[in-house]
Amino acid sequence: MYRYTEFDRQFVRARAAQYRDQLQRCLAGELADEEFRPLRLQNGWYVQRHAPMLRVAVPYGELSSRQLRQLAKIAREFDLQDADLSTERGGFGHFSTRQNIQFNWIPLAASADVMDLLAEVDMHGIQTSGNCIRNITSDALAGIAPDEDVDPRPYCEILRQWSTLHPEFAFLPRKFKLAVTGAREDRAATGWHDIGLQLQRNAAGEVGFSVAVGGGMGRTPVIATEFQAFVPWQQILVYIEAVVRVYNLYGRRDNLYKARIKILVKAEGQRFVDAVQREFEALLADPATPLIPQAELDRVAACFTTPVTAAGTPAAPPCGDPLPAYTRWLQRNVHAHKLNGYRAVTLSLKRAGLPPGDVTAAQMDAAAELADRFSHGELRVSHEQNLLLPWVREADLRALWLAAREGGFATPNIGLLTDMIACPGGDLCALANARSIPIAAALTERFADLEDLHDIGDIDLHISGCINSCGHHHSGHIGVLGVDKDGLEWYQVSVAGADGSTLSGPAVPGKVIGPSFAADEVPDVIEAVIGTYLRERRAGERFIDTSRRLGPLPFRHAADAVRRATAPA
Repeated sequence: MYRYTEFDRQFVRARAAQYRDQLQRCLAGELADEEFRPLRLQNGWYVQRHAPMLRVAVPYGELSSRQLRQLAKIAREFDLQDADLSTERGGFGHFSTRQNIQFNWIPLAASADVMDLLAEVDMHGIQTSGNCIRNITSDALAGIAPDEDVDPRPYCEILRQWSTLHPEFAFLPRKFKLAVTGAREDRAATGWHDIGLQLQRNAAGEVGFSVAVGGGMGRTPVIATEFQAFVPWQQILVYIEAVVRVYNLYGRRDNLYKARIKILVKAEGQRFVDAVQREFEALLADPATPLIPQAELDRVAACFTTPVTAAGTPAAPPCGDPLPAYTRWLQRNVHAHKLNGYRAVTLSLKRAGLPPGDVTAAQMDAAAELADRFSHGELRVSHEQNLLLPWVREADLRALWLAAREGGFATPNIGLLTDMIACPGGDLCALANARSIPIAAALTERFADLEDLHDIGDIDLHISGCINSCGHHHSGHIGVLGVDKDGLEWYQVSVAGADGSTLSGPAVPGKVIGPSFAADEVPDVIEAVIGTYLRERRAGERFIDTSRRLGPLPFRHAADAVRRATAPA
């Protein structure tokens, strides 16, 4: 993991002290709420439906056990301090699709104390909100994936340092999200980001980036367009600067719904590409424009050392284990590793009783303990809202399974229907039109049988509580979107969306299969959609393949049958 320098630590602590002064002035009435609002947002503090929400950055998903224990302390001691907001869901964190963690019940008066605790472990909420470059995300398997050409983490860290408090990009027309991958399979959903970066090597073995621009979800789902097939790594900050400068200059500040860069790329097409190229060439021609020095890349890359050595010939996972649950866990939660004798292991945060991505303070401590025992104190936050241990010896797998089962992390459902993505929705978010959590709970209960789940096979189910798409419903093989209908909660269902991974195929938004459904109809509709797949699939065919082959019409007919069956006589 990247090791903070003394400069890094002083920077984060100074930011926390600055925020404390701003908060105290606001609470004393010396700083108006409208003046304080942009200041708290720049540090990750929202005001949501019931209470403030803090979003903490986990850059490119890397998290140490020490940091996770500090997050547990914050959840335990600060999440839900107000007795008037008493709820069984206090004292927890929520891992999001962008490798952040969110707390939903911390009183604003305590927010400066929380900032200090974060700074103690080199964490913060800087630029997790606001119209700026947000947290840099990556593949949860970065640095360990067998299909990886280039480790993206050093480049992610350089991007993070460059973009943090960049004076030119502090007030963009809209928020701006970057994702980076160095593997042949895109596990970072790069096509759905404002800028998606794919590390690669050219014929000469030189490292560079393929750059795609203008992806995004929301009201207008758009897949990013490739602007450059190969930008040398030394020049990547210059090229991104050119993209963001042109966006900053021409982005639609007059219309919130048309302010994202995807709208500009879609409207201007080649003219936007040409404008970026001209800006890029002008920057490169300026002797004052810095490139990334080799020495700086070497310095940062040295922080990402491998904490283990190959353990010899890898042992084959036991196929005849007498416990079917362990065999399933090996198949679903254990992943290939670039080093012989090692595996990566997903700790599932998808289980009955808690919403997808939620983890209690006690479970954070338990996960930190697992990281210390089995993964050299390191974890990863995945795009799918799970935790991952990157350095697990094959010889320790059974012991890890037993310990993970004790902590509630061993559900063998990774990649299956109940390994769903979901945003907090209307239970917590002020922007949501409908609740996501009850829908996720109902589907988890409906599809609780592991035999049935494994028969259904690989499928991505994504749930959003509103069109802002924090649950990435557009990219789900099955997507569920909460909508407002005469003040009531209703849900649209789509099929055949994809995030760009090998399983899903090229990134594409799903197709809606009809009018919206009432909340109590959604489990029946999803069951009908799954039933259609089971009847129509060919041998070895996954849901995404069947849904693309058939198109949306058969699934619409199945959903309509549910509506007719539940309609009043």
